[in-house]
Order: sequence, then structure tokens, then C-alpha cells
Amino acid sequence: MGNSIVRTDRWQLAPTPEQVKHLERTEKMYRSYARALIGVVFTHFDQIVSADSPCAATERLIHATKNNPNPRYQYLGRNFYKFPSYLRRAIIQAAIGQVSSFVTRYYRWQQGRRSKRNALPPILNAVTNLHVVLYRGQCILFEEDCVHIKVYNGREWTWEKIGVVGRRERHKLPNSKSLSPSLVMNHKGVFLAVPFQITPPKMGKPKKVCGVDLGLNTIAVASIVSSDGTVTAGRFFNNCAADIDRRDKRLQAIRHKARLTMRKTGKLYKGFCQSIYRKAHNINRQICQLVSRQLVDWTVQQGAEVIVLENLKGWRPKGGKKGSTLRQRFHGWMKSRLAQLITEKFEELGGKVEFVFARGTSSNAFDGSGTVKRSKSNYSLATFQTGKRYNADLSASYNIAARYWLKNIKPTRRNRSGSVSGKSSRTEPRMPGLLCHLWS
Repeated sequence: MGNSIVRTDRWQLAPTPEQVKHLERTEKMYRSYARALIGVVFTHFDQIVSADSPCAATERLIHATKNNPNPRYQYLGRNFYKFPSYLRRAIIQAAIGQVSSFVTRYYRWQQGRRSKRNALPPILNAVTNLHVVLYRGQCILFEEDCVHIKVYNGREWTWEKIGVVGRRERHKLPNSKSLSPSLVMNHKGVFLAVPFQITPPKMGKPKKVCGVDLGLNTIAVASIVSSDGTVTAGRFFNNCAADIDRRDKRLQAIRHKARLTMRKTGKLYKGFCQSIYRKAHNINRQICQLVSRQLVDWTVQQGAEVIVLENLKGWRPKGGKKGSTLRQRFHGWMKSRLAQLITEKFEELGGKVEFVFARGTSSNAFDGSGTVKRSKSNYSLATFQTGKRYNADLSASYNIAARYWLKNIKPTRRNRSGSVSGKSSRTEPRMPGLLCHLWS
């Protein structure tokens, strides 16, 4: 079995209007307690962090017991009568983290490590938007289709039975263990954020890898490549046409409004088309969720143990011609989000995600014939120097997968860029790592 990872599911609850009021009172009291406690923790921060148990040291300052009948700050016990001990300890941990973050940032500001020379010092904010942490067995009990939560009804702490109307499937996995959830309340409803500790199965030595090219014309193109350069499968992930049309329609509306605004004022105001940008961004996020799930499921179906992506961190888009939509499309290209979702989903199944050097994967033909010529009318179409016409993204996915094998399996050809070096003594590689180098 591999190392454990933590993933969080969102369970939707269906409380009655009266139960919603109780939950709101509980959240309000929880945050009020945290606001009062942060000042205590800040005053005695050095004493608390130097103690063997910071949580116990904080409790001695605020909580009366048989061995500690007169704590220094008794108003917390008076104003928050019979406050559950497990909620109190969760707040103590959150308050220590809040104060520790402030002390660290203030110390850096004193040292002169600032974003600007005239930057103001950080401020300790005691008004936090903490979510109520519900310890299993003490503050929450689980049943088949409902949960029992300890809430404050305005007079005392009682148990409320609340139905669960929506959940995911991680609680059914044999290798998952649920941890203490948090109560989340917003304008969309009432939810439980339930974290699960998952121990994914450990895959064996890789025999096949899935090379993935992320693009603009096609969202993703994937190919299954073996260590000897055999391509066994390939797929184009571009079946979100309805979502893409909805997104492009909103981007077109932004361009139209920008032309009208620039004609009158010569510049765009702050927050221009903010709501339309937000909708287009959310559509992109939905596309990433769908494509990442389809790609991971297809990779597992094909028996590949590794997904190989291009390392596009720090990549900056270049604008197209005047009047072109290329720059807007580049800024809406969620390559990092898609790579993150693929990594999270595949690692949960026990797979591994690797990143290789990106330069030259699309501009060089996979058969080693040299650089390709891209069609001006259809940029996805490439013409090799031999005259063969091929899909540029599919050729790039071959090269991406090949660079993984050249980097990990062929030690004589290993270098920073995953390229093949020439016979000369210079340090630069003559030709980037391509699929044809596996054939040789």
C-alpha cells in the first residue's frame, strides 16, 4: 500500500428552518469564542508555544477544573456556559495558528522583508470565519441517511437529527477512513466537509505510460506508449462542445462590450464585465472536472501506471495579431487547473503523475524528420518534412510520453530537458527527446 492522502467530500444536509436557526447560533457562538480566545493566546503566546502541550497550557488559562479552580481568564467560562470541550480544543488550535501566522508576518516586517518599502505592518484580525469542527463521537454521530449534531438552541446544547440528501462515494471505499468533518453554511445551503484518509493501492513497475498534450483547439490529447516506443492507444478529449460554446459566447460578449466602452472612454474601468468573466471561468472549471475524470478513467482502463504532462509552470502567453482572440483564449486556458485535477484524481487510484520539459514536443515530428510546419487555417494540422500530414497534438503526446522513458529508463540519454545529446563536447542537446529515439 502507498502513502496516505486526504481528500474532502461535501455532504449536503437538509435541516428544517428551526434547525437552521440552531446551527446559525452554534456557528455564531463558535466564532465569538474564537474572537475572545485569540486575544488571550496573543498575550501569552511565548508561554503557550514553549509548553509541552500548547492546547493544555491554553486551557489552564481559561478553563476551571478541580485541579485548576481559579484560571486567570474566567470570563470565558461565564459567558460561554457549558461550552463543549471538544469544540473548545478545536478553537484553541485554530487560535494558536492564527496568532502564530501574525507573529511570523510581523517579525518579517520588522526585519524589512516587505513587498514594498512603505508597506504597513500586518494586523492581528480576531474576526475569523471559522467553520465549526465536529469531532466524531463527541459532536457528531453518523447513521445511514442522517447525522446527529450537537448544537446550541439558545438555552442549552442538544442533539439534532439532520438528514443527508447528497454525498459522494468515498465513504464506501474499503481503504478510506473518515475524519472529523466541518460544518459549512453559506447562501447555497448547509453542508458537511468530510475529510477522508485514503491509502491508495501501490502500482507495480510501469510498463505503459500515458502522454498528455494540453491545448487550446483540443482540450487534451492522450496516447499510451510502451518503453520500446510502441503506441497502443490514443484519444482526443474534446467532447465538451456545449460547454465550450457557452463559454465562447460569453467571451464574445466581453469583446463586444470592450469595443463599445473603449470607443467612448478609451479605457476599461475596474471590474469590467466581472460577472461575465466569472461565469466563463466557472464553465472552464466544469470542463476541467469532466475532462480530468474522463482522462484518468481512460488511463486506468488502458492499464497505464504513469500520466506524463508538460511542465508549463511559469509559461506566459504571447498575444496574436491585432483584433485576434488568441490572447483572450490563452488567458482562459486552465492548463494548471487541469494538471492539478489529473494529479489529484490519479494519485487517489495509486497512479503517478510526472512532468517533462515542454520545449520542442509540438514543433518536432515524432519520427525524427525534423521541425514541422503548422497549417495557418488549421493549427492542429502539421506537415512533416517528409511530406506526411499528421495531427500536431497527437504527435506531441507521443513525444511527451517518450521523454518520460528517455529520462527514467535510458540513463545514457538522460539530461535536464529529456533530450538526446550529440557526439560533440558541447553541453546543449542537438535534438530534443522524441518517440523515434525509443525505437533505436
